Amino acid sequence: MSSTENADSASDPDSASDPDSASGPDRTPPAPYAPPRPRTPPLPQPPPQPPRAPGAPRTTVNGGISFWYAEEGLPAPREPLQGDANADVVIVGGGYTGLWTAYYLKKAAPFLRITVLEQKFCGYGASGRNGGWLYNGIAGRDRYARLHGHEAAVRLQEAMNATVAEVVRVAGEEGIEADVHRGGVLEVAYTPAQLARLKAFHETELSYGEKDRELYGARETADRVRVADAVGSTWTPHGARLHPVKLLKGLAAAVEALGVTIHESTPVTEIRPKHAVTPYGTVRAPYVLRCTEGFTASLKGHRRTWLPMNSSMIATEPLTAAQWESVGWEGRETLGDMAHAYMYAQRTADGRIALGGRGVPYRFGSRTDNDGRTQASTVEALHGLLLRLFPQLSGIAVDHAWSGVLGVPRDWCASVTLDRATGLGWAGGYVGSGVATANLAARTLRDLVQRDSGQSGETDLTTLPWVEHKVRKWEPEPFRWLGVHGMYATYRAADRREVTTRAAQSSRIARFADRVAGR
Repeated sequence: MSSTENADSASDPDSASDPDSASGPDRTPPAPYAPPRPRTPPLPQPPPQPPRAPGAPRTTVNGGISFWYAEEGLPAPREPLQGDANADVVIVGGGYTGLWTAYYLKKAAPFLRITVLEQKFCGYGASGRNGGWLYNGIAGRDRYARLHGHEAAVRLQEAMNATVAEVVRVAGEEGIEADVHRGGVLEVAYTPAQLARLKAFHETELSYGEKDRELYGARETADRVRVADAVGSTWTPHGARLHPVKLLKGLAAAVEALGVTIHESTPVTEIRPKHAVTPYGTVRAPYVLRCTEGFTASLKGHRRTWLPMNSSMIATEPLTAAQWESVGWEGRETLGDMAHAYMYAQRTADGRIALGGRGVPYRFGSRTDNDGRTQASTVEALHGLLLRLFPQLSGIAVDHAWSGVLGVPRDWCASVTLDRATGLGWAGGYVGSGVATANLAARTLRDLVQRDSGQSGETDLTTLPWVEHKVRKWEPEPFRWLGVHGMYATYRAADRREVTTRAAQSSRIARFADRVAGR
């Protein structure tokens, strides 16, 4: 689910020049919300590319939700809620977590009346803007090992490994064509300090049972993808590239075909036991499940629950055959690095490179973006990073740029919870690793609801260490804004220092930032 958009204050010194950040201590409160009439509004479509003469520069589309909507446009809107209603389960949020939860609950118990409420349209948030990494990473695993023991964390990791195959299986079973390619995940190092971290990371993953992971030197890395100055890499088969919106649209259609009701253009303003409150009416249900990820702060009482961290992406023009020959990347692995302010990338099905990074990390007051618009300096920085990785692509144009938010708990740990006393449940806090984790979270929510309602007992999923994890809230402003921006400024400074000095150890200032952040 996405939040009701707050207008950027004119007193914000960065608002005029910084579309993807509301930086600075702007304490101007948002205008009172005036609910519109319950009708389906038209959706703004991404601006079309103007006709281009041969040799003329390409125009970068900025925003329009994301590049993933560029081919087919935004979806036709579903009807909003038309008044008070009743259900057995109401799910707040029409992204991956909400739709997967509806899917698995309805599959397990077809008699359930399930309603999904979405503020704008399914896939408006991170599910429609992410990098298309279906992989086995999960936020908080190492902390869960400290809290619950190593073997408990190994079980969590094994569940994530299996989740990659589960998403691919369901997509095939439901006829969802999402450009899935199981090429695994390749993470590269291009400084001595990054190489030290990469080797330590590789050994850690082996200790969690990932025996099929491989460690490569510079030559083996170049055989897969020719990243400039790469000195090593680690590869896991537990990953796939996909088209996020194609998966989302197919999942939404499958959910509706099962008989689940989806109401879009229906912002939920408050969640309380057995009630999901909207301007158009209240849906009452024994179970109310919050699946709102980066837009959780828009709900009453949740301003400091999960921080909406910003992430930005670019997509290039299609590469020529000669350019792909120079890059390699024939395995179509999802590609990451070991920088502190790390990047993530994929080779898209239509022959582009889609690459992302942090950009401006956080907007003051937990505000969210304006339909994905991205600051020009962020676009330039991501383009520069692309050319740092692949200098042979000098002159490549950026066709699309966009931003979105992801959910970050105070301890950086994803979790799943169902309060058996109130019927309130939630899942999320994926810290950017949500494409696969949302599926595991949804199956876990299914099992928790079935256990509580007497339809089943304990399962392997309900005993995983992330279930019913509790964490404190984020600090109030301005400390939240100062802390996040200071943390990422420190990470970027550490990366620059490691590139310049070629030191073999991680920068001390990055380790300090980790401790301050609570990571």
